[in-house]
Amino acid sequence: MSVKESLKILVRGTTEIIDTENLQKKLAASDQSGKPLVIKAGFDPTAPDIHLGHVVLLRKLRQFQDLGHDVYFLIGDFTAQVGDPTGRDQLRKKLSRSEIESNAQTYRQQVFKILDEKRTKVVFNSEWLDGLSSQEIVELTTHATVAQMLARADFKKRYEEGKEISILEFLYPLLQGYDSVQLKADVELGGNDQKFNLLMGRQMQETLGQSPQVVMMTPLLEGLDGVKKMSKSLDNYIGINEPPDEIFGKIMSVSDELMYRYFEFLTDVDLDAVRRMHPKEAKLKLAAEIVTQFYDAGTAVRAQGEFEKIFSQRELPSDMPEYPLAPGGGQSVIDILVAANIVASKKEGRRLLDQGAISFDGNKLEGEDWVPEAGVLKVGKRRFLKLL
Repeated sequence: MSVKESLKILVRGTTEIIDTENLQKKLAASDQSGKPLVIKAGFDPTAPDIHLGHVVLLRKLRQFQDLGHDVYFLIGDFTAQVGDPTGRDQLRKKLSRSEIESNAQTYRQQVFKILDEKRTKVVFNSEWLDGLSSQEIVELTTHATVAQMLARADFKKRYEEGKEISILEFLYPLLQGYDSVQLKADVELGGNDQKFNLLMGRQMQETLGQSPQVVMMTPLLEGLDGVKKMSKSLDNYIGINEPPDEIFGKIMSVSDELMYRYFEFLTDVDLDAVRRMHPKEAKLKLAAEIVTQFYDAGTAVRAQGEFEKIFSQRELPSDMPEYPLAPGGGQSVIDILVAANIVASKKEGRRLLDQGAISFDGNKLEGEDWVPEAGVLKVGKRRFLKLL
């Protein structure tokens, strides 16, 4: 594949590249020498699940792999203890080392649904950051000024509002930049909210005599609400480990406008062809494409069949989780839903109950005083539980 053709693939779905000319030169040099480029992306394991918001960047990494380059999937187990201040209006809660290690392990289990394991080098930045001496950490601080830090929109806002900014937070972009120096990164990818941190890597590489990395930024994908960034904390996310029927149903619930953005950033489908399709047909195709990425084409076909059975034909799903009722009763509907992992917490269960989103055998439940019996509970539009 020519450099021009490679660039066309890599540019799709990015919001900014610094700088494209340098990227073209690096690709050409790699093509001539046969030496793959070092492509870096860092992930702080601050939550256990990978969702479609992460997939935008992961797909870009996979494209580099398919073009013959080496991807360094950097798990920021050290920087996660510092906490990325990007977009924060207050200090981030510190995670324990055990929480970070647990989350990092789930990342490793999920990421190879997208990346080519043979061309992926998983590294932890504690490997080099743990060993920095006090003098070396102090020397890192010479690579940026307080004025630079306070020019960041998030820091500036907090400073003007009199909110706390710790010196530790100032260290975060310096540590991320040092990761690029250690890996001698040719290209670093990140969300467009990470621009300051990504540019710090370029700045530090140049200062230390390395060729500056190209910075490629991808958009922050909106969640199911179509407004806010996809996030587990906002419950507007689609996790890549979710059951295929759940993924399919969630995709079908997004707006037409958001559907086209998902096509652009999460698939390789021709966008002009998509816009010529009827919106419903296009959305079915999108849902099938996404399920196929994380499972296979046959699973996507079955998921579509289940979706049409439930939403078009108003039938119950062929397969649903079951829950045996305790002899003598005593459990409330909220207790049952939590125990069966249908809802994440009692708080979520009560919220859904108050919203009229829980029904039994087609009848909406009005309160927690309902006495459970054998039959089918429906929670929201897509979750079912068979009581035995």
